[in-house]
Amino acid sequence: MTDHQEPMIKNVTLSNQSLIGKLNRWQWWVLVGLNIFFLIVGQAAAVLLGRFYYDQGGNSKWMATLVQTAAFPILLIPFFLIPSSKEPSNSSAPPSFKILASIYFSLGVLIAGDNMLYSVGLLYLSASTYSLICATQLAFNAIFSYFINSQKFTALIFNSVVILSFSAALVGINDDSDGPSGVSQWQKVIGFLCTLGASALYSLLLSLMQLSFQKVLKKETFSVVLEMQIYTALVATCVSVVGLFASGEWKTLHGEMVGFSAGRVSYVMTLVWTAVAWQVCSVGVVGLIFVVSSLFSNVISTASLAITPVASVIVFHDKMNGIKVIALLLAIWGFVSYIYQNYLDDCKARRTRNNDSESQTGSLS
Repeated sequence: MTDHQEPMIKNVTLSNQSLIGKLNRWQWWVLVGLNIFFLIVGQAAAVLLGRFYYDQGGNSKWMATLVQTAAFPILLIPFFLIPSSKEPSNSSAPPSFKILASIYFSLGVLIAGDNMLYSVGLLYLSASTYSLICATQLAFNAIFSYFINSQKFTALIFNSVVILSFSAALVGINDDSDGPSGVSQWQKVIGFLCTLGASALYSLLLSLMQLSFQKVLKKETFSVVLEMQIYTALVATCVSVVGLFASGEWKTLHGEMVGFSAGRVSYVMTLVWTAVAWQVCSVGVVGLIFVVSSLFSNVISTASLAITPVASVIVFHDKMNGIKVIALLLAIWGFVSYIYQNYLDDCKARRTRNNDSESQTGSLS
């Protein structure tokens, strides 16, 4: 899945570009490749480990929610290792603490709710079905970006929304006979709706985060992006801990560990590595935003959704029947349409910048 904690940033700042420009070409490619590896492996591993937790006897939805953000201190490593870019002298005054706290708290609560929906979806669905439904986040993102971020709704974007909707509909009517054992048809419907709702809420979060950067924070440096990730993850973790105790699920955790089919050590290690995998994915996402662009980061993040169903076939022997294969192909088609439109927009913006630079050079001469 999508990594469900990452913000979408439109462009890398000029200050970040100047830092990256100091790298040799081979160093740049190594950094890009490393971040792609972090993103794809982290996201795929987190989903597969989440499914493994449920398959082996885990049943706590709040624990599955907690591990999605609990390892956020890992993000402090790149935060302190990578130097922050200097702020321009004419930068506007930073927002007050009260405004920042309200933004981080609101987004953190939404992230916790989103992670809970994803946890319920993964509880009742196979990993392959879950990942295919998560691909609809691109369609929802296009819709929310149109209303919240004033993104144009072109023919290619509309095509992407329609195709991804058909893909989700196919997955919805699929009987998912390879799904988790003991799950009723009604529970599968709940899982489908929760995953679909989580994808929609995640896309809404991306648009709200983008709006926060544009209207409130008014800067998109690497350190600011990481701060957004760390503080919202902290809030989401606190909400998940409260939910774990308020629901009473904490009382069942010892019994879960004792009854875990793979053993007690495997129970603990599954939760630990699931938490680490989500944050490794986050490091990859933020790294690609910093090194390349947010568009490229989102391209790789969404493309990795196609890897998870294949990995689930290998690891859990999920069945990729005809309907799932068609849904996967439709998802790829919708994904390509969406990305091609973003590519055209990027080319247009680049030409505009070049023309502006040439006009400024001509006026100076």
